[in-house]
Amino acid sequence: MKVLFLIVARGGSKGIPKKNLLTVGGISLVGFKAASARKCKYCTRLIISTDSEEIQEDARRYGAEVLFTRPAELANDTASTEQVMWHAVDFMNTQTSDRYDALMLLEPSSPFATHQDYERAVEMMEATQANVVLGMREVAINSVFQGPIDAEMRVSEIVRNIMRITGLRRQDVPQEYTMNGALYLMRWAALAQHRSRYDDPDHTYGLPMKREYSLEIDEVLDYDYAQFLVNSGRIDLAYWK
Repeated sequence: MKVLFLIVARGGSKGIPKKNLLTVGGISLVGFKAASARKCKYCTRLIISTDSEEIQEDARRYGAEVLFTRPAELANDTASTEQVMWHAVDFMNTQTSDRYDALMLLEPSSPFATHQDYERAVEMMEATQANVVLGMREVAINSVFQGPIDAEMRVSEIVRNIMRITGLRRQDVPQEYTMNGALYLMRWAALAQHRSRYDDPDHTYGLPMKREYSLEIDEVLDYDYAQFLVNSGRIDLAYWK
């Protein structure tokens, strides 16, 4: 398969200023995504969409191409990832002659996906004829034990959920998963048809990844934990070097 790898990274961030340029173990968050993409045997081309010259320079250092600067209207916190993705796809379709079988969308806030994860995703797509493959992680607590606290501080919905499974132990309920933000692989033709990552449930597959490699960095505490994982040897930096 010919796969276009696309890193999306805007310059601003509400939670952590200049988040995408933060470093862990001497590698920037953008650098993690670029380095692992370049190691992937299915990476046909690697580009970045960003509004930041500083991020552009950082991405170039790790081998990503800068073909355009993201427009200002797609660089604020109200612009969706879908809009940013489609700007890049439309650019490739109209401004280049290259054509691809799939798009691999990468977000630096989930830095620890490896080239092996990308390769497994592509191979899953080929083996299952999936239109979408998403990086996934196990959730620690089943949704049965989650729910809202209402205005009077009741947890009625949670209790009703638990009542429906009376007799089961917590460890007996099925394991559940959620997207980890590490990779979004989309078949090019299906993407053109649906124009969304989440519009084809019957042909969407999940790729489970290790918990520590599924970390998403949204706030300072997550960043501190990322540094702990690297400094303690739980994340092997050899994947990106």
